[in-house]
Amino acid sequence: MRPFADVNLRSLRYFEALGTELNYRRAAEKLFITQPALSAAIQNLERVIGDRLFDRDTRSVALTATGREWLPHVRRALAEVDAALEAVARLVEYGQVRIGYLIGTGADLLFELLEGVDEAFPDITVDTVEYDFSDPTAGLASGATDLALLRPPVDAPDLQMSIVAEESWVACLPRTHRLAGRTELRIEELLDEPIVVAPKSAGRWREYWYAADVRGGVEPTIAAEAATYEAEATLVSRGVGISFTTSSMYRLYDRPGLVFVPIVDRPPSYTAIAWRPDRLTTPARRLAEHLVTTRRDAGSH
Repeated sequence: MRPFADVNLRSLRYFEALGTELNYRRAAEKLFITQPALSAAIQNLERVIGDRLFDRDTRSVALTATGREWLPHVRRALAEVDAALEAVARLVEYGQVRIGYLIGTGADLLFELLEGVDEAFPDITVDTVEYDFSDPTAGLASGATDLALLRPPVDAPDLQMSIVAEESWVACLPRTHRLAGRTELRIEELLDEPIVVAPKSAGRWREYWYAADVRGGVEPTIAAEAATYEAEATLVSRGVGISFTTSSMYRLYDRPGLVFVPIVDRPPSYTAIAWRPDRLTTPARRLAEHLVTTRRDAGSH
Protein backbone atom coordinates (compact mmCIF):
# COMPACT_ATOMS: atom_id res chain seq x y z
CA MET A 1 0.00 0.00 0.00
CA ARG A 2 1.29 3.46 -0.92
CA PRO A 3 2.13 5.81 1.98
CA PHE A 4 -0.25 8.77 1.92
CA ALA A 5 1.01 10.63 4.99
CA ASP A 6 0.87 13.93 3.11
CA VAL A 7 -2.89 13.65 2.54
CA ASN A 8 -4.32 15.93 5.20
CA LEU A 9 -7.85 16.75 6.30
CA ARG A 10 -7.88 20.04 4.42
CA SER A 11 -7.03 18.27 1.14
CA LEU A 12 -9.89 15.84 1.68
CA ARG A 13 -12.33 18.68 2.30
CA TYR A 14 -11.15 20.42 -0.88
CA PHE A 15 -11.60 17.22 -2.90
CA GLU A 16 -15.07 16.61 -1.47
CA ALA A 17 -16.20 20.17 -2.20
CA LEU A 18 -14.99 20.09 -5.81
CA GLY A 19 -16.30 16.55 -6.28
CA THR A 20 -19.72 17.74 -5.16
CA GLU A 21 -19.86 21.06 -7.01
CA LEU A 22 -17.85 20.08 -10.13
CA ASN A 23 -17.19 23.78 -10.48
CA TYR A 24 -14.07 25.54 -9.23
CA ARG A 25 -15.76 28.86 -8.56
CA ARG A 26 -18.61 27.41 -6.50
CA ALA A 27 -16.31 25.02 -4.64
CA ALA A 28 -13.86 27.82 -3.82
CA GLU A 29 -16.67 30.02 -2.52
CA LYS A 30 -17.96 27.15 -0.39
CA LEU A 31 -14.48 26.71 1.08
CA PHE A 32 -13.80 30.47 1.44
CA ILE A 33 -10.60 30.24 -0.60
CA THR A 34 -9.52 31.45 -4.03
CA GLN A 35 -9.88 29.38 -7.19
CA PRO A 36 -6.09 29.28 -7.79
CA ALA A 37 -5.56 28.01 -4.23
CA LEU A 38 -8.14 25.27 -4.76
CA SER A 39 -6.64 24.30 -8.11
CA ALA A 40 -3.14 24.09 -6.61
CA ALA A 41 -4.37 22.01 -3.68
CA ILE A 42 -6.17 19.52 -5.97
CA GLN A 43 -3.11 19.19 -8.20
CA ASN A 44 -0.94 18.53 -5.13
CA LEU A 45 -3.42 15.91 -3.89
CA GLU A 46 -3.31 14.16 -7.27
CA ARG A 47 0.49 14.12 -7.16
CA VAL A 48 0.45 12.59 -3.67
CA ILE A 49 -1.99 9.79 -4.51
CA GLY A 50 -0.46 9.21 -7.96
CA ASP A 51 -3.59 9.49 -10.11
CA ARG A 52 -5.93 12.08 -11.56
CA LEU A 53 -9.15 12.77 -9.70
CA PHE A 54 -10.74 15.18 -12.17
CA ASP A 55 -10.91 15.61 -15.93
CA ARG A 56 -10.81 19.31 -16.70
CA ASP A 57 -11.24 21.45 -19.75
CA THR A 58 -12.13 25.10 -20.22
CA ARG A 59 -15.85 24.43 -19.92
CA SER A 60 -16.33 21.58 -17.47
CA VAL A 61 -14.97 19.55 -14.57
CA ALA A 62 -15.74 15.84 -14.19
CA LEU A 63 -14.62 13.14 -11.78
CA THR A 64 -12.36 10.44 -13.15
CA ALA A 65 -13.09 6.81 -12.37
CA THR A 66 -10.69 7.03 -9.40
CA GLY A 67 -12.39 10.20 -8.21
CA ARG A 68 -15.89 8.68 -8.45
CA GLU A 69 -14.85 5.56 -6.53
CA TRP A 70 -12.94 7.49 -3.85
CA LEU A 71 -15.48 10.27 -3.16
CA PRO A 72 -17.92 8.15 -1.06
CA HIS A 73 -15.02 6.98 1.12
CA VAL A 74 -13.88 10.55 1.65
CA ARG A 75 -17.42 11.67 2.54
CA ARG A 76 -17.73 8.91 5.15
CA ALA A 77 -14.34 9.80 6.60
CA LEU A 78 -15.21 13.50 6.81
CA ALA A 79 -18.56 12.68 8.42
CA GLU A 80 -16.73 10.67 11.10
CA VAL A 81 -14.25 13.49 11.68
CA ASP A 82 -17.09 16.02 12.00
CA ALA A 83 -18.91 13.74 14.43
CA ALA A 84 -15.72 13.44 16.52
CA LEU A 85 -15.31 17.24 16.57
CA GLU A 86 -18.93 17.71 17.60
CA ALA A 87 -18.45 15.16 20.38
CA VAL A 88 -15.43 16.93 21.81
CA ALA A 89 -17.25 20.26 21.54
CA ARG A 90 -20.04 18.79 23.68
CA LEU A 91 -17.49 17.48 26.15
CA VAL A 92 -15.94 20.89 26.68
CA GLU A 93 -19.25 22.76 26.65
CA TYR A 94 -20.98 20.46 29.13
CA GLY A 95 -19.11 19.22 32.13
CA GLN A 96 -17.87 19.66 35.62
CA VAL A 97 -16.44 22.79 37.22
CA ARG A 98 -14.46 22.52 40.45
CA ILE A 99 -14.55 25.63 42.64
CA GLY A 100 -12.15 25.92 45.53
CA TYR A 101 -12.72 28.33 48.37
CA LEU A 102 -10.52 29.32 51.25
CA ILE A 103 -11.80 28.29 54.66
CA GLY A 104 -13.54 31.19 56.33
CA THR A 105 -13.48 33.22 53.11
CA GLY A 106 -17.21 33.59 53.21
CA ALA A 107 -18.61 30.18 52.48
CA ASP A 108 -21.87 32.16 52.63
CA LEU A 109 -20.44 34.48 49.98
CA LEU A 110 -19.79 31.45 47.80
CA PHE A 111 -23.33 30.21 48.33
CA GLU A 112 -24.61 33.67 47.46
CA LEU A 113 -22.54 33.73 44.27
CA LEU A 114 -23.75 30.28 43.25
CA GLU A 115 -27.42 31.03 43.88
CA GLY A 116 -29.34 30.26 40.70
CA VAL A 117 -26.38 28.67 38.94
CA ASP A 118 -28.03 25.23 38.75
CA GLU A 119 -30.99 26.74 36.92
CA ALA A 120 -28.84 28.94 34.67
CA PHE A 121 -26.44 26.11 33.75
CA PRO A 122 -28.25 22.77 34.01
CA ASP A 123 -25.52 21.25 31.82
CA ILE A 124 -22.74 22.07 34.31
CA THR A 125 -22.03 20.19 37.53
CA VAL A 126 -20.44 22.42 40.17
CA ASP A 127 -18.31 20.84 42.87
CA THR A 128 -17.06 23.00 45.75
CA VAL A 129 -13.97 22.14 47.78
CA GLU A 130 -12.80 23.90 50.95
CA TYR A 131 -9.08 24.60 51.42
CA ASP A 132 -7.22 25.59 54.55
CA PHE A 133 -4.39 28.11 54.93
CA SER A 134 -1.77 25.64 53.70
CA ASP A 135 -3.04 26.36 50.17
CA PRO A 136 -4.48 29.89 49.97
CA THR A 137 -4.77 29.49 46.17
CA ALA A 138 -7.65 27.09 46.92
CA GLY A 139 -6.39 24.52 44.44
CA LEU A 140 -5.53 26.85 41.55
CA ALA A 141 -1.76 26.47 41.88
CA SER A 142 -1.91 22.68 41.62
CA GLY A 143 -4.66 22.64 39.00
CA ALA A 144 -7.00 20.78 41.35
CA THR A 145 -9.67 23.46 40.87
CA ASP A 146 -10.90 25.46 37.89
CA LEU A 147 -12.08 28.56 39.78
CA ALA A 148 -11.39 29.75 43.30
CA LEU A 149 -12.79 32.17 45.82
CA LEU A 150 -9.73 33.49 47.62
CA ARG A 151 -8.05 36.44 49.27
CA PRO A 152 -5.05 37.77 47.32
CA PRO A 153 -2.11 37.90 47.28
CA VAL A 154 -1.32 34.25 46.59
CA ASP A 155 1.53 32.34 44.98
CA ALA A 156 0.16 31.25 41.62
CA PRO A 157 1.45 32.53 38.28
CA ASP A 158 -0.67 34.33 35.70
CA LEU A 159 -3.87 34.47 37.70
CA GLN A 160 -6.78 36.53 36.51
CA MET A 161 -9.29 37.60 39.09
CA SER A 162 -12.33 39.72 39.71
CA ILE A 163 -12.90 41.35 43.09
CA VAL A 164 -16.24 40.37 44.63
CA ALA A 165 -15.91 41.77 48.17
CA GLU A 166 -13.67 43.85 50.39
CA GLU A 167 -13.24 43.99 54.15
CA SER A 168 -11.23 45.90 56.68
CA TRP A 169 -8.46 44.44 58.83
CA VAL A 170 -9.05 43.62 62.49
CA ALA A 171 -6.80 42.39 65.26
CA CYS A 172 -7.91 39.19 66.91
CA LEU A 173 -6.82 39.44 70.54
CA PRO A 174 -7.19 37.39 73.72
CA ARG A 175 -9.87 38.97 75.90
CA THR A 176 -7.24 39.56 78.59
CA HIS A 177 -4.85 41.35 76.25
CA ARG A 178 -3.70 44.84 77.30
CA LEU A 179 -5.17 46.32 74.08
CA ALA A 180 -8.46 44.40 74.19
CA GLY A 181 -10.39 47.39 75.52
CA ARG A 182 -9.49 49.66 72.62
CA THR A 183 -12.07 50.64 70.00
CA GLU A 184 -9.45 50.88 67.26
CA LEU A 185 -5.77 50.20 66.69
CA ARG A 186 -2.95 51.14 64.37
CA ILE A 187 -0.77 48.45 62.86
CA GLU A 188 2.47 49.67 64.42
CA GLU A 189 1.00 49.10 67.89
CA LEU A 190 0.85 45.37 67.14
CA LEU A 191 4.10 44.57 65.35
CA ASP A 192 5.96 43.47 68.50
CA GLU A 193 3.20 41.08 69.57
CA PRO A 194 3.70 37.30 69.20
CA ILE A 195 1.50 36.32 66.27
CA VAL A 196 -0.29 33.20 65.07
CA VAL A 197 0.42 32.74 61.36
CA ALA A 198 -0.42 30.43 58.45
CA PRO A 199 1.87 27.49 57.57
CA LYS A 200 5.01 28.23 55.53
CA SER A 201 3.41 26.64 52.46
CA ALA A 202 1.10 29.68 52.30
CA GLY A 203 4.04 31.76 51.01
CA ARG A 204 3.16 35.37 50.17
CA TRP A 205 -0.25 34.97 51.78
CA ARG A 206 1.37 34.16 55.13
CA GLU A 207 3.60 37.23 54.83
CA TYR A 208 0.66 39.42 53.89
CA TRP A 209 -1.28 38.34 56.99
CA TYR A 210 1.56 39.10 59.36
CA ALA A 211 1.96 42.53 57.69
CA ALA A 212 5.46 41.95 56.35
CA ASP A 213 5.17 45.12 54.26
CA VAL A 214 5.40 47.39 57.34
CA ARG A 215 7.97 45.44 59.35
CA GLY A 216 11.02 46.86 57.58
CA GLY A 217 12.48 43.42 56.99
CA VAL A 218 12.24 42.42 60.66
CA GLU A 219 10.72 38.97 61.10
CA PRO A 220 7.72 38.75 63.43
CA THR A 221 7.73 36.74 66.61
CA ILE A 222 5.91 33.59 65.51
CA ALA A 223 3.82 32.28 68.39
CA ALA A 224 2.30 29.35 66.49
CA GLU A 225 1.09 28.21 63.08
CA ALA A 226 -2.53 27.47 62.28
CA ALA A 227 -4.03 26.06 59.08
CA THR A 228 -7.64 27.01 59.89
CA TYR A 229 -9.51 29.89 61.46
CA GLU A 230 -10.79 27.47 64.08
CA ALA A 231 -7.26 26.58 65.15
CA GLU A 232 -6.18 30.21 64.96
CA ALA A 233 -9.08 31.38 67.11
CA THR A 234 -8.40 28.67 69.67
CA LEU A 235 -4.71 29.61 69.93
CA VAL A 236 -5.54 33.29 70.31
CA SER A 237 -8.23 32.67 72.94
CA ARG A 238 -5.67 30.65 74.93
CA GLY A 239 -3.35 33.66 74.91
CA VAL A 240 -0.67 32.06 72.72
CA GLY A 241 -0.56 35.11 70.46
CA ILE A 242 -2.61 37.56 68.44
CA SER A 243 -3.59 37.35 64.79
CA PHE A 244 -4.68 39.63 61.98
CA THR A 245 -7.87 38.83 60.16
CA THR A 246 -10.89 40.52 58.57
CA SER A 247 -14.08 42.06 59.79
CA SER A 248 -16.26 39.09 58.79
CA MET A 249 -14.58 37.06 61.52
CA TYR A 250 -16.60 39.03 64.07
CA ARG A 251 -19.64 37.09 62.96
CA LEU A 252 -18.12 33.76 62.03
CA TYR A 253 -15.66 33.18 64.87
CA ASP A 254 -16.73 35.40 67.76
CA ARG A 255 -16.55 33.43 71.00
CA PRO A 256 -15.70 33.83 74.70
CA GLY A 257 -12.03 34.60 75.13
CA LEU A 258 -11.67 36.64 71.91
CA VAL A 259 -11.86 40.34 71.12
CA PHE A 260 -11.81 41.82 67.61
CA VAL A 261 -10.50 45.38 67.30
CA PRO A 262 -10.46 47.29 63.97
CA ILE A 263 -7.05 48.24 62.55
CA VAL A 264 -7.63 51.64 61.00
CA ASP A 265 -4.52 52.15 58.86
CA ARG A 266 -4.43 49.00 56.73
CA PRO A 267 -5.63 48.80 53.09
CA PRO A 268 -8.75 46.71 52.54
CA SER A 269 -8.52 42.95 52.18
CA TYR A 270 -10.17 41.76 48.97
CA THR A 271 -11.99 38.57 48.13
CA ALA A 272 -11.83 37.57 44.48
CA ILE A 273 -13.01 34.97 42.04
CA ALA A 274 -9.80 33.77 40.40
CA TRP A 275 -8.75 31.45 37.60
CA ARG A 276 -5.78 30.54 35.42
CA PRO A 277 -6.60 31.46 31.80
CA ASP A 278 -4.29 28.80 30.37
CA ARG A 279 -6.23 26.08 32.20
CA LEU A 280 -9.75 27.42 31.90
CA THR A 281 -12.19 24.93 30.41
CA THR A 282 -15.19 26.12 28.43
CA PRO A 283 -17.68 25.32 31.24
CA ALA A 284 -15.44 27.08 33.77
CA ARG A 285 -15.13 30.12 31.51
CA ARG A 286 -18.91 30.32 31.10
CA LEU A 287 -19.41 30.03 34.85
CA ALA A 288 -16.69 32.58 35.66
CA GLU A 289 -18.24 35.10 33.26
CA HIS A 290 -21.65 34.53 34.86
CA LEU A 291 -20.35 34.94 38.43
CA VAL A 292 -18.39 38.08 37.61
CA THR A 293 -21.29 39.66 35.72
CA THR A 294 -23.84 38.74 38.40
CA ARG A 295 -21.69 40.16 41.18
CA ARG A 296 -20.97 43.35 39.23
CA ASP A 297 -24.66 43.86 38.48
CA ALA A 298 -25.56 43.27 42.13
CA GLY A 299 -22.97 45.81 43.22
CA SER A 300 -24.34 48.45 40.88
CA HIS A 301 -27.73 48.55 42.58
